[in-house]
Amino acid sequence: MEKQQFKAESKRLLDLMINSIYTHREIFLREIISNASDAIDKLAYTALTDDKVGIARDEFAITITRDQENRTLTVSDNGIGMSKAELEENLGTICKSGSLGFKQAMEKQEDIDIIGQFGVGFYSAFMVASTITVITKKYGEDTAWKWVSDGADGYTIEETQRDAAGTDIIMVLKEDSEEENYSEFLDEYKIRSLIRKYSDYIRYPIRMEVTKSRKTEDSPEDKPEYEDYTEMETLNSMVPIWQRAKKDVTEEEYDAFYREKFFDYNKPLRVIHSSAEGSVSFKALLYIPGKAPFDFYSKDFKRGLQLYSSGVMIMDNCEDLLPEHFRFVRGIVDTQDLSLNISREMLQHNRQLTIIARNIEKKIKSELKSMMENDREKYEEFYGVFGRQLKYGTVSDYGAHKEACQDLLLFYSHKQGKLVSLKEYVDAMAEGQEKIYFAPGENKEHLAKLPQVETLSKKGYDVLLFTEDVDEFIPQTLITYEEKSFCNVSSEDLGLESEEEKKEAEEKAEELKGLLTFVKESLGDQVKEVKLSRNLGNYPVCMTPDAGMSFEMEKYMKRANPEYAFPVGRILELNADHEAVKAMQRLMTEDPVKAKDYAQLLCYQAQLMAELPLEDAFAYTELVCKLMQ
Repeated sequence: MEKQQFKAESKRLLDLMINSIYTHREIFLREIISNASDAIDKLAYTALTDDKVGIARDEFAITITRDQENRTLTVSDNGIGMSKAELEENLGTICKSGSLGFKQAMEKQEDIDIIGQFGVGFYSAFMVASTITVITKKYGEDTAWKWVSDGADGYTIEETQRDAAGTDIIMVLKEDSEEENYSEFLDEYKIRSLIRKYSDYIRYPIRMEVTKSRKTEDSPEDKPEYEDYTEMETLNSMVPIWQRAKKDVTEEEYDAFYREKFFDYNKPLRVIHSSAEGSVSFKALLYIPGKAPFDFYSKDFKRGLQLYSSGVMIMDNCEDLLPEHFRFVRGIVDTQDLSLNISREMLQHNRQLTIIARNIEKKIKSELKSMMENDREKYEEFYGVFGRQLKYGTVSDYGAHKEACQDLLLFYSHKQGKLVSLKEYVDAMAEGQEKIYFAPGENKEHLAKLPQVETLSKKGYDVLLFTEDVDEFIPQTLITYEEKSFCNVSSEDLGLESEEEKKEAEEKAEELKGLLTFVKESLGDQVKEVKLSRNLGNYPVCMTPDAGMSFEMEKYMKRANPEYAFPVGRILELNADHEAVKAMQRLMTEDPVKAKDYAQLLCYQAQLMAELPLEDAFAYTELVCKLMQ
């Protein structure tokens, strides 16, 4: 036996592996088990052409042995094993991968499924082990070898005995400290949970002796006595539900898997089970939840899909697979085509990942669109929970995702009395209507009474009622939809007047210039401008914002950042044909003081109709009482 040193660069990388690369110490068991699965893969492949292997496929297995007294955890496999040269090559030089070399050698003959693309995963065991012993025997060779290392002073290799081909990884766990509890990795429940979390879908059985309880043979029926015994048990399920054909999975199985995997007591609204073959191959099992998690709109919520590589979990929340606007989706993606860098925790941002993410986004949008068209009740149930997220997705990143979201949006239609999509609104537009009209406000009952909405309704035009903060940002992001521009009825020209009508309006304004000047002088800085309007229907006045920001946007900005909020200019619009305005006009000569009170009262009414706060509610009350007297 001769002690050998790791190469200098390998020694530095080993220290980095133990202290920096892996974020969770428990990862070591996943890595060791994955390597064992790789070794079995190789021997199973060899058995296809070599009848001397002598092991049936159902006899391949990975065995875990716990020895609490000696603080050892052993992972054994009956796979291909390693020769002395391979021990030197694979374990003596970090980053030299036997699995990768095997795959490269065979890739032209057959598609080989190998998880371990880098050999460094083995060294993660030094995070929990003070010493690691590897006993291995290569298939087809007579000599077995023992490799021993404490991770710092190099390693030794010597001959040893092993009956059959395969490998034993024997880890002596470190002593516990105040900061770390290494003994937990000898606990039966802990090992069960780690295998369930990371290695449940390894294709070979992972076995371990577990403690069970049973009634003793002579136990009386009225006072039963129990005894503990141990039994070898398979800890993993081996066949993931997403690898099965859709026709072979029942709705109950999909729901049960969702509840158990994602800890949700509610049934999912939709299950998306898909697979893709081509430049990148993957299988996905996605769920659209029925309820939003309690922290969904908080910074603590973690979006992303669970990422698997050939049944081994790589990441719990892979954000790169799921766009922000579909952050509510939960599920799993399993692929063999991603490159894993250094460890399975560090994923390279490469073309394959981008292709998978793009496919998943298209699939989610397609399913939501199908639900909208074919199961409207369920879609509106979904929209009530996650519709705001789709709206945020539409306006985020300067509208980069609007194409993915715009056809999934719903808004309340004043004319139809229900939620409609933008396409449904455009398809139902009245003859001659050129714009998509919308009214922003706090509730649809109030918006339905706006003078502009009343005017448009009389012409047979529909108005979308926007009642959420984010709604008003959507027209600014989309600009147009199916070549139809958006129009805010509260702040923009409705476009209803002909050139002749506009000329008549200008002449009317010139005729009533004295009235407009009187009202403006009476109100002073309360309004920026006073003008006439032909779109007020049966109402005497309304308050509209100066060009630019709407009143609802002003309120939003004030809530979001009061320090930088600024008031929007107020424009008081008068209906010259209304009796209240005519009465004020008569009083201008008969009783100018009372006419000024009328102007103030109409201004207050316009503010209330626009849901703007009154600066002095007491002054308004006193004015009403004064005029009543």
